[in-house]
Amino acid sequence: MRAEEFDARFDRGEDITEALDLSKAHRPGEEQRRVNVDFPTWMIASLDREARRLGVTRQSIIKVWIAERLEQQRGTAA
Repeated sequence: MRAEEFDARFDRGEDITEALDLSKAHRPGEEQRRVNVDFPTWMIASLDREARRLGVTRQSIIKVWIAERLEQQRGTAA
């Protein structure tokens, strides 16, 4: 498909996913890296209680809370 046709279909709101090679798609800056963090037992228990209450995993709650704090810090640094 030529670029002009691709652009026109996109502009009309048509589905253009068949023209994309999604096997190579990635979000810049969103690559995952593993880190190990040791928490005291009481903190893990608190994290697990909050995660259960919200219906999410421990890892999810940790990621959300850290992301919120980093966004907060970014806002105060500006």
